[in-house]
Amino acid sequence: MLVLIQRVSEASVRVEGAVIGQIGPGLLALAGMEPGDTEAQIARMADRLLGYRVFGDETGKMNRSLRDTGGGLLLVSQFTLAADTSSGMRPGFSTAAPPAEAERGFNRLVDICRQKHAPGVETGQFGAHMVVSLVNDGPVTFLLRP
Repeated sequence: MLVLIQRVSEASVRVEGAVIGQIGPGLLALAGMEPGDTEAQIARMADRLLGYRVFGDETGKMNRSLRDTGGGLLLVSQFTLAADTSSGMRPGFSTAAPPAEAERGFNRLVDICRQKHAPGVETGQFGAHMVVSLVNDGPVTFLLRP
């Protein structure tokens, strides 16, 4: 599993023109599931998402986490993150989890985050064509692995 996080001022996801997930200040997290992702890895990733210090403290240093700020979390499944791009001019997807496995893992990640982050967790729609809009704050972007 890998998750690309972006610190945002705001972010939203639309499916067929309708907003299905939206946050103000917080994190947009694009999650790519890989074959064999375990419950322990998913739980660790949830802890990293909520505890990763990417928000400024009173001196501007990145010392505050989503838990500290109470910001929003917008989780969006994105299998293309797990693509094999090591050769050629077209990505391969044999390194991404099969859809049923990926959906189970992604849903588990969402469940854990919702249990641990009362201020709110929004999502996209697994397998749908989504239009993601964001205002990247910084810009601040990190690729996390469990």
